[in-house]
Amino acid sequence: MTEPDVRKGMPPVKLSRDEFERRYRKRFADPVFQSMQTELATIIAGAWDAYRHSRKAPVTRKAGPGFADPDYDLAVDWLSARDAIDEAQRRHDDPNEAPHILLINGSSRSEHTCPGEMSKSWRMVEIAEAAFREMGLAVDVLDLSRLTSEFGREIHPCKSCVSTSMALCHWPCSCYPNHSLGQTDDWMNEIYPLWVRAHGIMIISPVNWYQTPTGLKAMIDRLVCADGGNPDPTSTHGKTASEAKALELKGWPYPKHLRGRHFGIVVHGDSVGAETCRRFLADWLTDMELISAGGRAEIDGYVGYMKPYATSHRDLDEDRAFQEQVRNVALALGAAVDLARTGHLEDPGKGLEDPRPK
Repeated sequence: MTEPDVRKGMPPVKLSRDEFERRYRKRFADPVFQSMQTELATIIAGAWDAYRHSRKAPVTRKAGPGFADPDYDLAVDWLSARDAIDEAQRRHDDPNEAPHILLINGSSRSEHTCPGEMSKSWRMVEIAEAAFREMGLAVDVLDLSRLTSEFGREIHPCKSCVSTSMALCHWPCSCYPNHSLGQTDDWMNEIYPLWVRAHGIMIISPVNWYQTPTGLKAMIDRLVCADGGNPDPTSTHGKTASEAKALELKGWPYPKHLRGRHFGIVVHGDSVGAETCRRFLADWLTDMELISAGGRAEIDGYVGYMKPYATSHRDLDEDRAFQEQVRNVALALGAAVDLARTGHLEDPGKGLEDPRPK
């Protein structure tokens, strides 16, 4: 068997005490904090101690039964996220629970921050939500515009642990929160259970420079752990790269944690890129072994094509056909979820194994 090989050699990133304090104080530029310098100095000293000693997860407990190493200290943040996912999976599998849809607004625009106006994507979300509720489906709306308009909403970047080893990418992600680096307020531990609970996922997104908006792409990147991620961080004793490589090289099963859920997509633009963006989303979801609800459930198009941005909401008002297409995506996805729940619709590839070497 190939021996694990961990490559190192990037420049150091550790800050000096003075530079750490300079950066930390930037968070308190508001003059209201001028009278709190003594208290602030105490807080900075504590934050420096956490940073200097790399206390990523300051509150832990023993993993306990069911883990490869029951005596390993796991972050309580991660354990809480794991418990929420387990409960979401239980509800997903319960035949007595109503079928559930996760409806995602991928736009970063919001009237509650700089744009000063609601997004067209949000209006499409309202159309789709009404259609789902008419069908008797339960709906969770995930509005990613809250990343730009709500205090304490962040999705931190994926660190690409997968490229070291799939076994190093934990399900759910264990990279955050990282208290020593101030990387807290990460939203993903609340988002993972929404995906797990759902029987159908509908994404509505505008085109931003041929791609999805920043917040939606951040969520996509952080969902990599759902596609083959390791559900047991004790098997790699946290982020021990050599152990993860050895585990993967023994043969890794690449569990598809979201397999079998159905999806629908709406992508809208104003000039170019809608088809490319829609295909990217469809490819991503299909690679995770979610199932398209069919041709009517995947659309891309243009609202106010090559017209002034200032009139784009009026253009959507007048584009009844596009509004009806959005409704049709919801109806097609809802129908697929209903058929799957009653056993009348199955994945055509069910039971087939990928012949490519792992």
